[in-house]
Amino acid sequence: MRKKSLDFLKSILSSPSPSGYEQPVQKIWSEYTKKFADVHTDSHGNAIGVLNPKGTPRLMLAGHCDEIGFMIRYIDKNGFLYFGPIGGFDETIIPGRRVTVHTSSGPVPGVTGKTPIHLIKRDERNKGSEIKDIWIDIGVKDKKAAEKLIAIGDPVTYVDDFMEMKTGLVVARAFDDRIGSFAVTEVLRELSESKTLKASVHSVSTVQEELGIRGATSSAFGIDPQVGIATDVTFATDQPGVEEKQVGEIKLGGGPVIARGPNINPRVFDLLVETAKKKKIPYQVEGISRATGTDANAIQITRAGVAAGLVSIPVRYMHTPVETLDLKDAEYTIKLMAGFAETLTPGMNFTP
Repeated sequence: MRKKSLDFLKSILSSPSPSGYEQPVQKIWSEYTKKFADVHTDSHGNAIGVLNPKGTPRLMLAGHCDEIGFMIRYIDKNGFLYFGPIGGFDETIIPGRRVTVHTSSGPVPGVTGKTPIHLIKRDERNKGSEIKDIWIDIGVKDKKAAEKLIAIGDPVTYVDDFMEMKTGLVVARAFDDRIGSFAVTEVLRELSESKTLKASVHSVSTVQEELGIRGATSSAFGIDPQVGIATDVTFATDQPGVEEKQVGEIKLGGGPVIARGPNINPRVFDLLVETAKKKKIPYQVEGISRATGTDANAIQITRAGVAAGLVSIPVRYMHTPVETLDLKDAEYTIKLMAGFAETLTPGMNFTP
């Protein structure tokens, strides 16, 4: 991966932006994208980069920028903070973490605490932690001191930075789905040099996907695309504890994962596969027999309906602080989507 692109990826990964609090990452995304596309932000917070605005058909590419996190809900008399989740968490892995509370005056460091194992009754030790029994300790002496630093509603994120493994795999807190937000702007960058692009391409760094694909819903309505591709992460099955019979066979390093199912327009699926074969891009196919749980859901059913597709990047340990992927899969995903965009011509029929 070229250095400037990797530096951009690292910068958005290190920008804490839970659902509803995406302004920091959107600022970085917009500043980067405006170097090669027209960029605007809608009232929902979606950042949208546009190439060839008068072209046809209109193609929407969506990757959500929000991450899971927490929100401060209560401060007790001793200054300990209690919180609720933003998005879906495995509550058993929340205790014993370093966190940052993001306040109007700047970041406040803290840790998530719980009762030590030694002091828990023996018959309760095997029970998983519940979020109501976990608190954040910011090192103050009482509620008054805490309230000088913290406000109800402040967001919280884990403290976990980008890390490279010896094997070339990479680890980060928010690959779900900063890697998708990264990919859709990198597609714009590649297409900005295209001599054959006929479509109008609208790449959207969408918000609030983790709370119900809200940003894709509003941005798709505004763009009114004829074709839309969501880019998200999907479960890699090359790890212990994942049943391939239920999920399918998906490997890190195996290339982008092209979804097939009722959420996916069959002609879009076929064209993605044809593009991958033509450009000699390795790819994998994921059968999803229901709505995909991604921005593709919202794109497909906006207005009178859109020819929707989903291209995913395989990830291990989703919704944990150590999401792990192979950057080659991201690079191939960018090439696939850029190649797909270049195949679109005015008047193409996507009727199943």
